[in-house]
Amino acid sequence: MSSTPHEIDRIMAVMEAAFDPAYGEAWNRRQVSDALALPSTHALVIDSDGQAIAAEAMPHAAEVAGFVLTRHAADEEELLLIGVIPEFRRRGLGEALIDRLFAQARARGVSRIFLEMRRGNPAIHLYEKVGFEPIGLRPNYYRLTNGGRVDAITFGCSI
Repeated sequence: MSSTPHEIDRIMAVMEAAFDPAYGEAWNRRQVSDALALPSTHALVIDSDGQAIAAEAMPHAAEVAGFVLTRHAADEEELLLIGVIPEFRRRGLGEALIDRLFAQARARGVSRIFLEMRRGNPAIHLYEKVGFEPIGLRPNYYRLTNGGRVDAITFGCSI
């Protein structure tokens, strides 16, 4: 997927607001840019009304509220990152992002989506609501910024 600097700016704005630095989950601009340079990586950015914002839209054409970043291979897709700015949470935007992801993934021929998250991530409620189920565990997988370790849980969802 070819991305624009405006799209990366929007993703980074959400990333900086949505991810708690204590967990070290946020990606930096280079990581996002490098991922989006690959044709198998897809991004979706939405505004505060849950509407998709086109990559080529003007920088301030809409108020960015959330994004999802995925990687596609064969008939599977991996949800790499999803984020919603805290002030826009509890409005259904996370579910709207995943619904749009499912629709776009189906159009790419995807039948199953996977994700991995740290144990204790409150997003588990969203993932379970939209049909993800735990399928694996990686003990002490993630290293926290304070040096602690936390398990990773792998989820899968047929779409």
